[in-house]
Amino acid sequence: MTNNSNKTIFERSHCPIACALDQLGDKWSLLIIRDLLLGKRRYQEFLTSPERIATNILADRLKKLEAAGLVIQQAYQQKPVRYEYILTKKGEDLRPVLEALVKWGKAYFPGATVFKSHE
Repeated sequence: MTNNSNKTIFERSHCPIACALDQLGDKWSLLIIRDLLLGKRRYQEFLTSPERIATNILADRLKKLEAAGLVIQQAYQQKPVRYEYILTKKGEDLRPVLEALVKWGKAYFPGATVFKSHE
């Protein structure tokens, strides 16, 4: 995490795992990143995921992911303004992390299935 003067602020410790968990350690953030990696971009698309995230939680997590520099919000429609969310390089760099979680989950949770791309 950084502040306005670009100095790193550690919330819990200097451990890289703790730092990552400070931004991604809740129940929903990695699932939203998963959906973005699979091609979802719009608010309503995230709501179609089988985990059934509540709208208030989705809005909060998207704001937190944006503040962390993992996603950017971009208008795709005017009147009314509607936004889509796009992974930044920092967010895209989570792909191998999620791929490792998929591999681990498939090994230890028989019957778990991998979602197909949304696109």
